[in-house]
Amino acid sequence: MGFELTEATIAQIQAAMESGELTARQLILMYYERIAEHDKNGLTINSVLELNPDALFIAEALDAERALLGPRGPLHGIPVLLKDNINTGDKMHTSAGSLALADSYALDDAFLVARLREAGAVIMGKANMTEFANFMTTGMPSGYSSRGGQVLNPYNISTPTGGSSAGSAVAVACNFCTVSVGTETSGSILNPGNLGGIVGFKPTVGLISRSGILPLSNTQDTAGPMARTVQDAVLLMNVMAGEDSEDAATRSGTGKRHQDYTEFLDAGGLQGARIGIPRDYYFEELTDEQLALFNHTLEIMRRLGATIIDPADIRTAREIKYSSVVLNEFKTSLGAYLAGLGPGAKMRSLRDIIDFNHAHPTETLRYGQTTLIDAQFTTSGTLTEPQYLRDRLTDLRLCKEEGIDATMQEHGLDALLFPADFGARITSRAGYPSIVVPAGYTSQGVPFGIAFAARAYEEPVLIRLAYAFEQHHKVRRPPSLRSFL
Repeated sequence: MGFELTEATIAQIQAAMESGELTARQLILMYYERIAEHDKNGLTINSVLELNPDALFIAEALDAERALLGPRGPLHGIPVLLKDNINTGDKMHTSAGSLALADSYALDDAFLVARLREAGAVIMGKANMTEFANFMTTGMPSGYSSRGGQVLNPYNISTPTGGSSAGSAVAVACNFCTVSVGTETSGSILNPGNLGGIVGFKPTVGLISRSGILPLSNTQDTAGPMARTVQDAVLLMNVMAGEDSEDAATRSGTGKRHQDYTEFLDAGGLQGARIGIPRDYYFEELTDEQLALFNHTLEIMRRLGATIIDPADIRTAREIKYSSVVLNEFKTSLGAYLAGLGPGAKMRSLRDIIDFNHAHPTETLRYGQTTLIDAQFTTSGTLTEPQYLRDRLTDLRLCKEEGIDATMQEHGLDALLFPADFGARITSRAGYPSIVVPAGYTSQGVPFGIAFAARAYEEPVLIRLAYAFEQHHKVRRPPSLRSFL
């Protein structure tokens, strides 16, 4: 075929399908070839956990529908990989990378998956991930799961992938799929997005339904798009966003959610924007090389008409410490998820999973399960612990009211700008949106990104800024996928 798959965007794929140069079936086969050659061979990237046995049939049906009726929309025939904690009511498992749930089948599609199917997307498979979204133990490498093994960073295999949406990010970076879906509780989209040299969009909690997603935290969890371009991420988010009667958080977006976020793709979006740089605390772990890359992005933004307020420090940044919120919410949220798996499910509680792991230590406990045990035996599962309630209130005060809100109001900002994913903790605890965009590469070839953040439901602002920066600083490049000597 003459179609160039590497780095192909949704728009390019749709144009090729409309002209007859490409079909959805052919596209799936081209991705299969790359997965066979590079993900399960060669470097053994290991980002794809499971493929949908019906993907080719679905693609063929969508090709026939296109011929008769035309495309449903931009995602018609587009292959999508899902993180392995997102339910699909089909022949694929949903395990969160855990051997305890390796035989688990969801009864129904997650809300966002149903919306993707309705839009004509092909759910091609599941992506590997850090087991239980990196909430199994301390010291587990990002991208490792007992079911799927270790995901490698294709830019430099000695560098971490970031997590927990490791496979979702790496598969996109390697062109094993067109786009993917990740989830984030605290950095799980931004972190692997940054290290994978892709766009990772963590939306406001409530913009996209969490129904049908194996959870960590009821207050911080959200799914989000992962793509090679801002436009592709927005096209994916357009379809996933929506109000769900089964997810109370989505009702907070009433009147704030937009029908079509592509209208905010503005190459001049940095003109007149006020962007704050929280230098204190968030820059302490940067290398000199990374700092130079970050400062170069500020020069670009100034040339494009942005006003950079530097510094615009967040006064509460150093007060934000360990919080028991996720630990307490995990047991409650997981129990509700497992209860919905149906009568044939073997795992009914967190205790069942812990016991399974203890019974199969060689396969499941390479790094232990200390966090699972802490959640089981130090929390009630009722969210009534005084420490939990105090921590939840403190998180909201330090991260929202006295943190991001106060800083943005003080300086009249449109957005904050963080290096890499270093702002993930404060934005996640606030439930606020953030988007990471490629900004360059270190001398070791490791990607480095920048992350714009704003207040709840200010995704339009982030899209304008991220798209404008991307269009004028197109630095993303695919990994070579050659073996390192």
